[in-house]
Amino acid sequence: MTSLRSVADRMTAAPAASADPVHVYHALLHDPQRADPSLLRMFVEEQLRLAREFPDSLPDDLSDLTRWIEKNSSQVAALYGEYLEDRRAGNDRILFSNKAHALYFLQHVAPTKLVDGAWLYSSIKHADDWRYRDLIRTYLEELGDGEPALNHVVLYRKLLADHDCAPTEVLNQEHYIQGAIQLALGHLGDEYLPELLGYNLGYEQLPLHLLITAFELNELGIDPYYFTLHVTIDNASTGHAHRAVKTVLDLLPTDESRPDFIERLRNGYLLNELGKGTKAVIAAFDLEQEVVAMLERKRSFGQHMHSDYCRLDGLTVNEWLAKPGQCRAFLAALESKSWIKRHQDPAESRFWQLIDGPGAVMFGVFSGYEMQLLRDWIAGDWQDARTTIPFRAKFRNRPKSDGSSTATSPRTDDSPSRLIDLLSPARHCSPEGLQATRTYSRQLAEGFFAL
Repeated sequence: MTSLRSVADRMTAAPAASADPVHVYHALLHDPQRADPSLLRMFVEEQLRLAREFPDSLPDDLSDLTRWIEKNSSQVAALYGEYLEDRRAGNDRILFSNKAHALYFLQHVAPTKLVDGAWLYSSIKHADDWRYRDLIRTYLEELGDGEPALNHVVLYRKLLADHDCAPTEVLNQEHYIQGAIQLALGHLGDEYLPELLGYNLGYEQLPLHLLITAFELNELGIDPYYFTLHVTIDNASTGHAHRAVKTVLDLLPTDESRPDFIERLRNGYLLNELGKGTKAVIAAFDLEQEVVAMLERKRSFGQHMHSDYCRLDGLTVNEWLAKPGQCRAFLAALESKSWIKRHQDPAESRFWQLIDGPGAVMFGVFSGYEMQLLRDWIAGDWQDARTTIPFRAKFRNRPKSDGSSTATSPRTDDSPSRLIDLLSPARHCSPEGLQATRTYSRQLAEGFFAL
């Protein structure tokens, strides 16, 4: 799913330590049964308080929601058309300066993408209420109806694995806020139904940056399918955006509680503004700063691993790595001694020859993401023959199920309570969870859950 954000794309202040989003995120993703409900409520209430500081852009009359999302979609389409014309005219990418930049983005939005659809989890307990059917169908489509090639979390995990860029340590707190909100709403959905509906309404809109992200990832040799999939299923005509509006109208109360319900719904919509969003993540990237930070993180592992026969500016490699804060100067020393030749083909740099390829003496020291950082930093302004051409579709064919996933999946207890547990954000991408999703989807389609 993709978040509808203000142009400013602002970041919240850090919430209270007792409701730390990193703690909430990991508790609900790894051990939800032991999560403290009072702590979850504290976290949600704090985020709602912060959300109230943002202006509300929803129409005054909720009966205008359909026209409102159609107008938003038309505006995004027009702006994307202008972007494509700019690219055809020979202008550069506007989001990602290089492939390392794109991988940085994939890594830093991972906490949100790895819980895709989590805010809808509670809806599956209401299969006997027709008003929840669109929420349930949306959640099941987020889970790919149990098909691994369509399950959004499985897709994103594969994308990270393909480029060896999964986060290897805890990121800054602001990167977990959206994921923690989604998980908390998923587990407290009955209690916060108006807020959930408002959040869903905002998250299912199509933002311009999603379209541009998919285009530029493809150009950089990164499969954009996870993102293009959202372009199609979130559409305002028949997709998740349309369903989000329909569900709001179906569940709006008609009694005296209606005004309070609408106010809470509007506040839930504004939850989309919290945390560090796409544009802020992209803007935070600085190639040299990331290279230096990466070397500082690895410094303690390599400070005793090098021989002392080679000296750079009077220091051995071990001595360069012995103290924190020396990595930037170390890079400068490597460059001054021509071990690194900036703005040239990295293959011409002795340092690159030490780390790249199975015969390299330092093969495997750096992850795929770390290698890309170093490669793009060394290459700098140099453009090699592998420079990609915009508008070339590199990833036309998607893997299709051959039916084997159903045959080889473990059998599960088909009781509603067991299925609901296996469809949780913490478990649905496991083999058991995928099988349970297929079973639940089939039972829902066959009318097993009585209306």
